[in-house]
Formats: sequence, structure tokens, C-alpha cells
Amino acid sequence: MPRAALIVGLGLAGALAAAPCAGKDLRDLYFGEALYNANQGHYFEALERLDAELALHGGVDEPQRDSLHFHIGEAQFSVGDFELYYRMHLRAGRAIKAVLEGAVDEAVRNEAAYRLARIHFQKDQAADALIALDRISGKVPVVIRDDVEFLRANVYMALGRPAEAAAVLKRLQSAQSLSGFAAYNLGIAMLQEGHEKDAIAQLDKAGQLKLSDAGPLAIRDKSNMLLGKLALESTDFTRAQLFFDRVSLDGPFSNQALLSAGWADVSSQNFERAVVPWSILAKREVTDSAVQEALLALPYAYSKLNVHGRAAVLYGDALQSFGDELNKVDASMKSIAEGRFLKALVRGEIQEDKGWVIRLRTLPDAPETFYLMQLMASHDFQTALQNYLDLEELRKKMAGWQKSLDSFEDMIRLRKQNYDPLLPGIDAQFRELDAQIRLRMEQRNHLQQRLHQLLIEPRPDLLATADERIVLESIRGIEEQLQKAKGSDAEQLRQRLRHVKGVLTWTLYTTYPERLTEAHEHLNALNADVAVLTKQYQQFVRSRQAAAHSYLGYDDTIDRLRTRAAESLETVNQLMAKQGHLIETVAIDELKNRRARLEVYQTQARYAVADSYDRAAKAQGTPTSEQATQTSENAAPAGGGH
Repeated sequence: MPRAALIVGLGLAGALAAAPCAGKDLRDLYFGEALYNANQGHYFEALERLDAELALHGGVDEPQRDSLHFHIGEAQFSVGDFELYYRMHLRAGRAIKAVLEGAVDEAVRNEAAYRLARIHFQKDQAADALIALDRISGKVPVVIRDDVEFLRANVYMALGRPAEAAAVLKRLQSAQSLSGFAAYNLGIAMLQEGHEKDAIAQLDKAGQLKLSDAGPLAIRDKSNMLLGKLALESTDFTRAQLFFDRVSLDGPFSNQALLSAGWADVSSQNFERAVVPWSILAKREVTDSAVQEALLALPYAYSKLNVHGRAAVLYGDALQSFGDELNKVDASMKSIAEGRFLKALVRGEIQEDKGWVIRLRTLPDAPETFYLMQLMASHDFQTALQNYLDLEELRKKMAGWQKSLDSFEDMIRLRKQNYDPLLPGIDAQFRELDAQIRLRMEQRNHLQQRLHQLLIEPRPDLLATADERIVLESIRGIEEQLQKAKGSDAEQLRQRLRHVKGVLTWTLYTTYPERLTEAHEHLNALNADVAVLTKQYQQFVRSRQAAAHSYLGYDDTIDRLRTRAAESLETVNQLMAKQGHLIETVAIDELKNRRARLEVYQTQARYAVADSYDRAAKAQGTPTSEQATQTSENAAPAGGGH
């Protein structure tokens, strides 16, 4: 009993686990999209987006320039969280271990250790969870500080160390985020430790907390139910009644509380008071096992009050009700065998509501769900059912992916029709321009090399203007002619020519620095134009490649993806068939058990109604026989409810 109570407490506390949320300054929209999907409960879509974004981030040359760089730590954490919420515990553990073993900040490492411990605990690996928790040291983020200690206490309890769990839970009693959970689990730890008196006092405190949220309210009701059962076991019926009266009339434990309250009154021979809770319970949903027991318990209480006529009528109503319910059970088993149960479970409009399991019972065309509420609320069934629903979702996605591949092929075909007539002419023009660009680039490179050489070995003649070059060439021609000339005038002409050449040479040498500076300025201007040209050239090349890549080379990839999708769809269909058969088998077994119980109730009601009519007739003046008394005693519901 204590272990079962602990599981309830932990399960409800798990609902308050930290959910992934975006930071205040979201810099990466794709990461924001993943968080949005996760907050909608679409963890598969969140993983799909975030996995793709992380893969792209890991492939860029400069990750620090990618917008995901600002959220990389949170993104890596979120991958583990999404996988954990999608029940991919193995992959979630790997993702968080990668963060834990990396060179990260102390607070980040501690948060990773906490999340890894939480994964181990949810996988019932308490020892591994404790090892992960022991790695936490130093600075712990405030937002998870109480959660770390609460998880540590739960791990201690799972390992059979209630004394250590109690010591931790005592420190958490003032934690607002754990209101109810810490108080309840402390009582369970004390009970496991053998301190029953202290445990009852603690559970009594947990059962009177002023709470408003659904989770803590359920814990408060659970505390009172546990206290009531402990009081019943110790035959303290008055105190048990007090605890059962605290349970909310519209909570998940209300039916069982009303039933147990009636049996507490019966145990103290207060049959008149037992009629009150049982009358309330008998008017509720008849498919609930507690309600069915109340249908027999209520007339039993009236018979003990010697109101045999009323008892006879109620036994008759119970007999009719059990007959109707047996027909429902038979219809449910038939419907399940025909496969309608699984079809009802995957109805999209039902799952949009958080209370979709309860809504299944109201469907007029789904009788197979009438008697499966308790089964469907169990953890094992919910896990099996969620696996089936996930497989159904994957089946729909893969069918959609196959259609998407057809759409991709249409897009590629249209792109090919658009580019095929245009690209040959563009390529011809590009080749002509490319040849001209290459020639100009070679000329520019040659100029740059010559100017660089002039810095090392000055050559003023190389910086002469066009007119100066013409003059120099004329001087050289005249020099050649004067070398052959003879006479007095020839020497005079050569002297004058040397003077002219000297003036020009003087000009070239004295203006060399200015000319070299001007040449570099022109080269820099040319380089700026070349940079623009190069950028345009690269843009064209990229555009040309993008045009080709938008429709070339996809055939093999699409064929491969279509094959993988078909194979995966076949695998999913096989898994769905096996999982569906398992769910149907479990459901039918549950219905068989409920049918057997209804048959027992029907037999009891059949004997009791006859006995009650007999007693009502004899009450007119004939004493009741001992045999009739014994028959009436045997008409009490089997099990006594407690």
C-alpha cells in the first residue's frame, strides 16, 4: 500500500516537472518554432525541427555567426527534454550526457545532471538516478533547486531508504512549487520508516492543506483516503468517517470515498447514516465499480433498518441495472473484437481535449469504452495506448510524406521546364564575358606585380606618360641617326640631343615618387572595381549553380526516400497491428473480469430481492424466520467495499 501511494504522489509531481520554454531574448526563429510545437504538446514536430536546426548548426564553418549559437546550450537541453516527453528515454539520456560531459559552466552541468537523474528515475533506474544526483555540486540554478531535492527524496524512497527521504522532504515543506506533494511524500516516508503515529500526523496535515490546483488537490484527497483506510484497519470507524468526509465530492477519489464512508458507518452499526453517502453514489455513472457496489450496499442498509419494501425496490433496480450492464459488457467485447475500440481511440476530436478518455464514455457509437475508464486510466495501459497513438500519428505522417514526395517531383519538373530553355543562352553569354574578365584580371595582376617591383627596384622610365614615351622613342631614333653622321654640325646636334634627353630624364627621376603614388591610387581604384566585378561574378555563379541544383540530382534521393518511407510505413503497420492486438486483449480481459463481477452482483441481487419482498410481506405481522435472516446477511455486497 505505501509503495502504491508513493507512485501516485510521484506521478502527480511529475506533472509539475520543468517544461521547455523559450528565453526572454529569442534570437533563432527555428528554435522558437521547436519550442512552440513542444508547448503545444507536439514533441515529434519539435524534435523534427530542432534536430534539423542542430544538424545545420554543426555543419556551418563559423558556428558563432549562426543565430542558434545564442541558444545552443538550451537547444541541446531541449532535445533531451523533447525526447523524454516523447518517451525516447535512450536518446534523451545520450543527449543530456553529451552536455554533462562537455566543457560547460557549473550551473549548466548541474542542470544536466538533474535532467539525467530524472530520466533514470522515470525508467525505474533509481540507483543510476542517485549516481547522477551525486554529481551535482556547487552552483545549482534556483529554478530547479527544490526539484533536485524532491527528486532526491523520491529516489531514496524508491531505494528503500525512507529515513534519508524524510530528512530531505522536511526541508521542502515550505516550497510553494511542491505544495501537497512534499507533505504527502513525507507522510509516506514516515510510514515506510515504521513511525506510524508521526506518519498519520503528517498525512493529516497534508489532508488539510489549502490548495487550488488540480494536482495538489488530488494529493490532498489521496492523503485523506489513505488515512481513512488506516483508520478502518485499526477499527477507528469514527475517525475514518472524518477522513472520508474531507475528500472532494467531484475529485478522482470521490466515488471510493463515498463507498468507504458508508462501510465505515456500517462497521459501527450506523446503518441510517450509511444510507446518505451510498444514496449519492448510487446516482452516479453506473459503469464505475464503486457505484455498482453501492447499488447493492444501499438496499442492504435499508434492510438492516427493516425498511424491506424500499430495499426490495432498490434490489430490483439493481438487478435491472446489472442486467443492462451485462448487455453493455457483451456489446463492448463484441465491438472490440470488430476493431471499433481502436478506431474510437484515434479519433482526433476526442484527443483535442485533456479529458478525452472520459469523453470516450459519452460517445453513443463507442460502447466498448463504457467499462474501460479505470483500465484506461492506469499507467501501463496509458503507456501502451500512447505508443499506439504515436504509431498512428507516425503512420499519418509517413503517408503525408509520401504525398509530399510527389509534390516535390512536380516542383522539380516545373523548374526544369522553366530553366532548360533559358540556361543555354545565359551560359553562352557568360562564357564570352568570362573570357574578357579573365583577360582583364591578368592585366591587372601584371600591373600589380610591376608596381610592387618598382618599390624595390625604381624604374622611372616605366612611369613615363604616353607623350614622354613618344619623345623618348624619337630621341632614340635621332641618336641612332647621329651616330652615323659626321661633321661639325653632328657634334653640336648630339650635344643638344643629350641636353633634351637629360631634361626629360631629370623630370622622370624627380617626379618618380609622385608618379608612383598616383599609380598606386589608380591601382586601388581598379581593385575596388575588380572587387565589385568579382562579387557580381560570384553571385552569378551561385545563382547559376542554384538554378541547376534546384532540379538536378534529386531523382535518386527521392527514390531512396520513397523506398524508406514505404518500408517504415510497413513496419509501423506491423507494430500497430501487434500493439492494437495487445490493447484489445487487455481490454477484453478487463471486460471479462467486470462481467464476472457483475454476474456475482446479479446473483446476490436476485436472491436479495426475493428475500426483501418476503420480509416486507411478513413485516405485516409475521416474524422473520432465522433462515430469512441468514439469507439477508448473505445479500451484502461481496468484499464489503473496504
